[in-house]
Amino acid sequence: MKRVLLLSHTTGYQLRAFNDAAERLGVEIVFATDRCHRLDDPWQDRAIAVRFHDVASSLRAIVDRARRTPVNGVMAVGDRPVVLAACAAEALELPWHDPEGALASTDKRRARRAFASAGLPSPAFQIHHLADLLDAGADRLGRAVPFPVVLKPLGLSGSRGVIRADDVEECQAAIWRIRALLARSEIRSARTGLEDEILIEEYIDGDEFALEGVLTYGALQAFAIFDKPDPLAGPFFEETIYATPSRLDHEQQLAIAEAVRAGATALGLLHGPVHAEMRVTRGGRIYLLEIAARPIGGLCSRVLRFSDGSSLEEVLIRHAIGDDVTHLGRESAGAAVMMIPIPRRGLFKGVSGEDAARAVAGVTEVHITAKPDQLLEQLPEAGSYLGFIVARGSSATRAEASVRAAHAKLQFDIAREIGVMSRA
Repeated sequence: MKRVLLLSHTTGYQLRAFNDAAERLGVEIVFATDRCHRLDDPWQDRAIAVRFHDVASSLRAIVDRARRTPVNGVMAVGDRPVVLAACAAEALELPWHDPEGALASTDKRRARRAFASAGLPSPAFQIHHLADLLDAGADRLGRAVPFPVVLKPLGLSGSRGVIRADDVEECQAAIWRIRALLARSEIRSARTGLEDEILIEEYIDGDEFALEGVLTYGALQAFAIFDKPDPLAGPFFEETIYATPSRLDHEQQLAIAEAVRAGATALGLLHGPVHAEMRVTRGGRIYLLEIAARPIGGLCSRVLRFSDGSSLEEVLIRHAIGDDVTHLGRESAGAAVMMIPIPRRGLFKGVSGEDAARAVAGVTEVHITAKPDQLLEQLPEAGSYLGFIVARGSSATRAEASVRAAHAKLQFDIAREIGVMSRA
């Protein structure tokens, strides 16, 4: 039996999907997750206990397990695990992304510099330490970045903490809001080393798209290009719907794929999954926002189904163990996924209308991932969604209409937070 080493957080949505895919393929998954190394297999999955901020000791644990249980490939889910996955692949002499490339893919500063150095279209940007921004004030920074700007914490992902500012006052307000977010204990405990730095970059006016694919020794195979039909103009940037096939013409799609390939090369990504985000201006200029060395997040992968019936997870596992997947293409039907947005802050109490949502023509799945009494937040503070809706249709437009119709059937019960009273 072949084995794949899968690095992930213990709370990742995709763990079960990869495990189920591996069982269908007859491949064993060896998990490496961020859990307490002092507990004896608390989840009963025989996972290797790792810490993504402690690469050296985690790598020793992985190599030690691999001596006893050899693996044939490596995979990572989520942004934090990709650097350790790259180091593990290098130590085990398995093909995957280069460690420096994996690091660059998780660091907006390194990525921006790599894209610019490669001659790819890149917005003007500056990097600032949070303390310097607070001391100097947004109006005294001597910025070379024209308004409007977008502020992005280097250590966060998924649009968390990303804020557009159109003038000095909005920029200053955004800095203080990001400061409060970065002070949270769960963010400080991640120890990314980037918790106190902010990227301030020129806002690029255009439509957003995403590409899902895989690199095989530097050659890009694009599985799908997704339209993001809802406007993402700020002040916050909540992604809601991905729809494919893209409305862009063939030449524009080829141009996006080539930009992603060039960007991946600039970062140092070589072999394995990539998820890329980009903006395309009205003039057709392509600005890469990020190229992640991992597959699409959450349950969004369910929107992808291949011509032979395979899931994205099955295709990526086959690629990881060395199978040729170049003959596999996405199904011809249209498909869309909605990441259900959070309408307001509060405690999640439940949802009604799920049966009606599932009964909408074209809808294949409705998953509510929020937990009872979970505190829900909107962007820029939010770190999750309410759930996911997936639909298929004769075209991307029909699939998009289906997820919107299903969403309209759902009613969410969100209670007001109970404040903590302090003694006078």
